[in-house]
Amino acid sequence: MLVYNKVVLALGSNLGNRKEYLQKAVDALHEHIGFVVQTSNIYETPSWGFDSYPFYNICILIHTPLEAQQLLSELKELEKKLGRTVKTTENYAARTVDIDIIYFNEAVIESEMLVVPHPQMQFRKFVLVPLSDLSFEWEHPVLHQSTEMLLAACKDDSEIENAGTLFLPKTGYALNQLNFLAIEGNIGSGKTSLAKKIAQDFNALPLLERFADNPFLPKFYNDQDRYAFPLEMSFLADRYSQLNQNLGQYDLFHDFVVADYYIYKSLVFAQVTLDYDEAALYRTVFDVMYKESVKPDLYVYLYQNTENLMKNIQKRGRDYEGSIQPSYLDKIEHSYGEFIKSLPQEQVLVIDVTNKDFVANHKDYIDVLKCIHHKILSFSDR
Repeated sequence: MLVYNKVVLALGSNLGNRKEYLQKAVDALHEHIGFVVQTSNIYETPSWGFDSYPFYNICILIHTPLEAQQLLSELKELEKKLGRTVKTTENYAARTVDIDIIYFNEAVIESEMLVVPHPQMQFRKFVLVPLSDLSFEWEHPVLHQSTEMLLAACKDDSEIENAGTLFLPKTGYALNQLNFLAIEGNIGSGKTSLAKKIAQDFNALPLLERFADNPFLPKFYNDQDRYAFPLEMSFLADRYSQLNQNLGQYDLFHDFVVADYYIYKSLVFAQVTLDYDEAALYRTVFDVMYKESVKPDLYVYLYQNTENLMKNIQKRGRDYEGSIQPSYLDKIEHSYGEFIKSLPQEQVLVIDVTNKDFVANHKDYIDVLKCIHHKILSFSDR
């Protein structure tokens, strides 16, 4: 199970157009390294430890799949691309962009190349003031103090002045125009991972299927003929209950809800697993529930080829999924295809993720977000 690392970075610039350099750095971080969730205000402060031009400083919070040492390497490469020259002495120097890792999750890291939390952060107002703009509940994992406590104890008397704000990349996506986004796909397509990631990055309310609690699921994979009907009925009841109870609690005019399923999924699977008479009875019950269900603003379907689906299923290692055959996945894919044809096409987006790994590759994740963004714009302009 992937953990998206939550990282706080401090950025500074004191050469050229300082605001432009910081914006370029934030944009590049967002596109290639991690999703930029929050940015502080920009603060102007005198140079620290040497005589030079004043700095513009910010702190940002990102979500990234990169581990700490890999992140450090990527940050150094980004600094070079943005014009920072390699240091030839231990002395401080003016720079177009400087990027430091302040916090990495709540970890304490001590290596030759990296120390986290940043060992000087508690002494520097140009870090603590922008850090206090960010909304998170961490405390320093070594000193066990909040940002407010660190700032109150800081003896740095440098002048610091608010110099405005940067453009936050996440505000450039149209996802905030949605109230209810449903993400679906075949078994092993990554729909739950994507739903979790979007919910985390856009501060949405995640609505995730409770398949792990279904007692019929492992029995079904061992004996499909016997357990198909009770499995499908139990899933239908649970999905209907979860959608209506949870969505009923949210203000769908103000809240953004992301689900990793849509209730029609029940019929998609039932058409594959049930015999004719069972399917007819199931359809009668389903139609009553479906009429009362909240419909998503946008339905996203993740297409993945069968070979990759099988690899993903094997990789996650659920014992009861060990008997899944490619032919079963092909039938599910066909059933989804027929359903998608029946939906209003302006509210359906099919994304081919066969050659994408949006879980481990941040660039692929950004590409998926852009696909969703452009689809929303297309039906918003109608």
